Amino acid sequence: MKMNSREIGRLALEAMLLEVSATPKPGLVDRSNSGAHKDMDFFTFMKSAASLAESFTEFAQEGFSGGMRGIPPADIFGAVREIGVEAERRMFAATGGINTHKGEIFSLGLLASCAGYLAGAGREVTADGTMTLAAEMCAGIVERDFAGVREKSPAMLTKGERVYLEHGITGIRGEAEAGYPVVRDVSLPALRGYLAGGMCMNDALAMTLIHIMAHARDTNIISRHDINTAQEVMRTAGEMVSSGFGLEDVLRLDGEYISRWISPGGAGDLLAVTCFLHACDKMSSQNTTLDCGEAE
Repeated sequence: MKMNSREIGRLALEAMLLEVSATPKPGLVDRSNSGAHKDMDFFTFMKSAASLAESFTEFAQEGFSGGMRGIPPADIFGAVREIGVEAERRMFAATGGINTHKGEIFSLGLLASCAGYLAGAGREVTADGTMTLAAEMCAGIVERDFAGVREKSPAMLTKGERVYLEHGITGIRGEAEAGYPVVRDVSLPALRGYLAGGMCMNDALAMTLIHIMAHARDTNIISRHDINTAQEVMRTAGEMVSSGFGLEDVLRLDGEYISRWISPGGAGDLLAVTCFLHACDKMSSQNTTLDCGEAE
């Protein structure tokens, strides 16, 4: 199969759809319920995802052009972020101002750009290669984005900036700059293992989410609650993984987190990243030829 930038964009969109469709997901929107949310549901996510299809193709095209011309990855990051700003505008227009996918726009957009870059440079598109390139493309993002944040008035701080000031947690920026270590070391191996064992994609994703929750310091939980709640979520998920668990345990946790209004949205974003990178590896193992030129 010959793949162009539209196909890379399709894989990013597919990852977004797989993430929201996986059921159950503790505290998150899925096919069964709206999780710990009153302003969005499964259909809100469908509308949001549909609005972003063109954006992911644009991310891939920007990366391909940079790779083909040999531009240093960090030098195209500004253009990638501009595409992200427009993607967020499309999302908010589709959802009536509801933030369904801001985190996934950042990560999946970045990684679609990296996949396009590798293809444009004539390099193999793999999960490891894409994550490594993401670290190169995002080099210095934490320092740049949080520069001067201590001089801001509290009323002007974003949620991410407030978490950084109070706890030194860099959130998705730090994860991207480090090359997505939670995905590389935890969630991709977990997903591969579940699928290799014969588990269907839905169940494998629901189980993999718990592995992510055990390792990701979720800024969404900290913003909605506090650092202690985020640490409790990590501890609970870690105990589930270490002792062994099944879907019935995930479903029970879903009920608890809905009642306590806990939403591990950061972990959900990393689950979508895991889906996309798993697809990249699947393409590579099938010796897929990549051609990320202009979309047809």
